[in-house]
Amino acid sequence: MKACRLVVIGFVSALVGLGTSAQVIMPKMLSSHMVLQRGLPVHVWGMATPGESITVSFRGESEVTGTNEIGRWSLYMKAGNAGGPFQMSVAGGGADEKPIVLDDVLVGDVWVASGQSNMGFSMSRSSTAGEDLPKSSTPNLRLLMVQRFAVNYAQDDIKSDGWTLSSPDTAKDFSAVAWYFAREISARENIPVGIIDSTWGGTPVEAWTRMAALGADAGVNPAFLAWGRMDDRLSDAYLRKKIREVNAPEAKAQGKPAPPSPWAPNVDSWQPGNLYNGMIAPLTLFPIKGAIWYQGESNADAERAPLYGRIFRDMIEDWRREWGVGDFPFLFVQLANFKNSDEWPTLRDEQLKTLALRNTGMTVAIDVGNPTDIHPTDKRTVGLRLSRSARVLAYGEQIEDSGPIFRQATPEGSSIRVWFDHANGLAAKGGEPTSFEIAGADGRFAPATARIEGPTTVVSAPSVKEPVAVRYGWSDNPQCNLYNSADLPASPFNSLRK
Repeated sequence: MKACRLVVIGFVSALVGLGTSAQVIMPKMLSSHMVLQRGLPVHVWGMATPGESITVSFRGESEVTGTNEIGRWSLYMKAGNAGGPFQMSVAGGGADEKPIVLDDVLVGDVWVASGQSNMGFSMSRSSTAGEDLPKSSTPNLRLLMVQRFAVNYAQDDIKSDGWTLSSPDTAKDFSAVAWYFAREISARENIPVGIIDSTWGGTPVEAWTRMAALGADAGVNPAFLAWGRMDDRLSDAYLRKKIREVNAPEAKAQGKPAPPSPWAPNVDSWQPGNLYNGMIAPLTLFPIKGAIWYQGESNADAERAPLYGRIFRDMIEDWRREWGVGDFPFLFVQLANFKNSDEWPTLRDEQLKTLALRNTGMTVAIDVGNPTDIHPTDKRTVGLRLSRSARVLAYGEQIEDSGPIFRQATPEGSSIRVWFDHANGLAAKGGEPTSFEIAGADGRFAPATARIEGPTTVVSAPSVKEPVAVRYGWSDNPQCNLYNSADLPASPFNSLRK
């Protein structure tokens, strides 16, 4: 566990000119209605006048510390079990200071939900909002929305309005995937759950990764080259945008449509490290149970997709180091089916490889996408599948948490047999398995037929006499129908990719 890091400008400016005994200032993520992580020391920190004494009282325990030369203070209190509500009091040393009192504090499990637009996709837009939003007032479920903030150096506080109780009003703009995940965990474990929504649509994985972690891995250097090329393209895009702004009034005067405006991402939100600095770094001061992640669409191009797995693994390992609470469960969603021309199969395979990291779980969403919309509205299924991984990895339940995962392929004459993990009750919905292809020594894949034999499939094609490789669901919008007895879909794979 770590103490505070760089000073947030707003945090410090609030102290300037307040005399010799400034009121204690608390970070946004420490507020009334918050959930603190059970089983781990409670971290409390903030700012006050340099040299001031600070007293924190919580659950019958009081701890005293002092501020350093720039007014920072930080302390830890004893770990405890789930429960509440409790009250936390934070008092400065000045005789005229009123203590800060945080009410309705719960102790339970805290999860961070991050990624891009499919994680940020709000409850109000989900296909099940009409059924579930009216019932979203759940006292044991608390929400923290992190506002978008891209910055070049690590912050020690978030931009946020603080913790709230889940209700139709607070849940409607919150991440639907995160809300469904947290509701399920809270109900099944019968504990308070705090869920943190730290998301930004249309952003790449490298923006969520600490710059030092990227720089330490020479294998991800091409990501910086990709960023440089994007910088060049952005220069052109902004030039064309300015030209459009100049020409638009003339076109309007002539009754013609305005020239199309070229798309360009928010430069700051795409820069490596910037979203980590503003939206993740501050959270690492707050102990958590684990993280859920849904991102990858912005990396699914020919230049970025092959690097995704390596950057993603660097990011996960670095988050774990920075939080300092061990190899916490990191659960992520594989890209859903969507009709496009980018490298989505490659990106999905890079995500699949991430399962080699300890305490990771992958939710397959290949059957709940929308071919014509990058933002499918069925977020309940995704959230509940993520919760199954958490129930196994975080809570020790003995249930199936994954669909069939490719293990190996064994040539058998003119056929090739595919072995899977998580293949109990292997079955194809609607008939025979679809979306299989095989290839011979020339590496050219041909559509194939498959039949199920126990936990395996036997795949063949008339045009491939001696198959050596097999793949499944290897397209942007495959029609996949292979499941196990837990009704969880098989992940796409390609036996040629190691």
